[in-house]
Amino acid sequence: MAQPTSSVATPPGREDVPGEPLVVLSKVNKHFGALHVLRDIDLTVHRGEVVVVIGPSGSGKSTLCRAINRLETIDSGTITIDGAPLPAEGKALARLRADVGMVFQSFNLFAHKTVLQNVTLGPIKAKGMKKADAEAAAMRLLERVGVADQSGKLPAQLSGGQQQRVAIARALAMQPKVMLFDEPTSALDPEMINEVLDVMVSLAREGMTMVVVTHEMGFARKAAHRVVFMDGGQIVEEAGPEEFFTAPRSDRAKDFLSKILTH
Repeated sequence: MAQPTSSVATPPGREDVPGEPLVVLSKVNKHFGALHVLRDIDLTVHRGEVVVVIGPSGSGKSTLCRAINRLETIDSGTITIDGAPLPAEGKALARLRADVGMVFQSFNLFAHKTVLQNVTLGPIKAKGMKKADAEAAAMRLLERVGVADQSGKLPAQLSGGQQQRVAIARALAMQPKVMLFDEPTSALDPEMINEVLDVMVSLAREGMTMVVVTHEMGFARKAAHRVVFMDGGQIVEEAGPEEFFTAPRSDRAKDFLSKILTH
């Protein structure tokens, strides 16, 4: 079950207490054929909260993340964003996706468009922003993620870490209510991981609501209000990062941490 607001841990540099519920999943189930990948998921993410979802491969983490903006449909249960049920299709779904930013493993930038064009496309097309205004806002975001000097380049001319930071800027350009990150560093070379995580930590400390699926335990310790541990399509345990990493309650979490924290 979701933790009440008062029990949510506050990471270093974050004195704020998360606000009212923003993303609520209730009894969510999802099958891929005979495989039951999400099993009665109950999860509440509060406004301003950073929830980090961890667990072994195949535990349902990415499916959970993708279900929140309906990149994956669910078989039963409900998902609400800011009090409104997740739309099934059409313009209402498009509007919702503007409110829910998504950063993928594989960047998903438009290869034939410049960095600046990638970041301005959504605000111009989906929100009707004037080109000059969109470009000014985009440059501020690119500065914020440390790649403003790359604005005229194509994605292929950038490193993986730079491309992922552009992808974060592109998601932020839509001024989302919540940001979803689906293993955003898993496709990066080791030396590029920290430059992306640093941007994510700064977003967390600025109060962005975030759901982050990741294998980066250091990020979970540093930036999470709450760690959600999944296994077998279920939420096995959830706790503040200090409690989870120092005194996990479930045998499954203890076993998982003993394997990953010794490497």
